[in-house]
Amino acid sequence: MTYKDKLTATFLSRPNRFIAHIDVAGRTEIAHVKNTGRCKELLIPGAKVILHKSDDPKRKTAYDLVAVYKEGRLVNIDSQAPNKVFTEYMKSGKYITGITHIKPEAKYGSSRFDFYVEAGHRKIFIEVKGVTLEVNGAAMFPDAPTERGVRHLNELSQCIAEGYEAHAVFVIQLNGVDYFTPNNETHPAFGTALTDAKKAGVKVSAFDCVVTVNGLTIGDPVLIKL
Repeated sequence: MTYKDKLTATFLSRPNRFIAHIDVAGRTEIAHVKNTGRCKELLIPGAKVILHKSDDPKRKTAYDLVAVYKEGRLVNIDSQAPNKVFTEYMKSGKYITGITHIKPEAKYGSSRFDFYVEAGHRKIFIEVKGVTLEVNGAAMFPDAPTERGVRHLNELSQCIAEGYEAHAVFVIQLNGVDYFTPNNETHPAFGTALTDAKKAGVKVSAFDCVVTVNGLTIGDPVLIKL
């Protein structure tokens, strides 16, 4: 996926989880933060960020904050990006061969999974999680407790029990991590649910991304440590 109209700026502050104050060429602007996670280790005063200019002149915020540099490495924090790049990845045939049907936002039980996919006789529910937190080479999810994430994993396990395939995919929005692991310190219940889901037959995958100021693409599979 690519961003058409982008520019570099400096992060100043984040008064709430939806907006940020940004220095753009010496003037202070308000940008929409396309990630409601904490991102505390990324959005620090003085950080160099990438903005995407909105094409809607009626919007109160003219820019979307989509990426930030952390120690020289660019991290995409656009929460909509993981589903977009994973859709492109599936359509390329690199994840599952012979896909004939992709339905976004597929309802199952009390959840709405990111995708329902058919490939021949295979019927697959897929939940995608974007990962922006990296600590000492480890990509970690979540960066804040997520009861919704636990419910998704439990219902993926239920999909297996009812004869479907079920996949949990972690799209790491940066490049060069050593492995992926659940963030048990922040939310141990999520780590437990992920381990239980894998034992139930849910396929757990993680991929890093090639991130540039122009956008991002799915990169390589990443080792998973549960």
